[in-house]
Amino acid sequence: MSEPVPERYQHLRTFAFGDSPALADELLELAIKGDKTATCSTEDEPNTSTSGERWVVLDGRGEPRCVIETTEVTYRRFNEVGADFAFDEGEGDRSLAYWRDAHRTYFGRLGRFSEDMMLMCERFRLVEVFGDLSRS
Repeated sequence: MSEPVPERYQHLRTFAFGDSPALADELLELAIKGDKTATCSTEDEPNTSTSGERWVVLDGRGEPRCVIETTEVTYRRFNEVGADFAFDEGEGDRSLAYWRDAHRTYFGRLGRFSEDMMLMCERFRLVEVFGDLSRS
């Protein structure tokens, strides 16, 4: 059982990375370790963010695990995403080639992929990890 969300964060929106419990857990762990400081989504998903917004991130079981704060939001086409952003997403070997392959597969599963699709590219910072509340 996870720790409850501290009262100061209970008003925040929640989301989980990815499209499956396993992917949610994998990407969450990368964010907690500090390897993942960026994410992207289609521009029309309901979890579009604004700079300065904070989110409670859920694990694959829907349990709250941490809070992140959006530091930058840009919009660019899939084929315009650069190596720096791919590296900051923290996945695989952190290369642009890996990022493109993984995201073609991911957005393909959602039935939404095209080389020129518009993405919301978000950078974030880790604010707090739950379960370690004694140090907050």
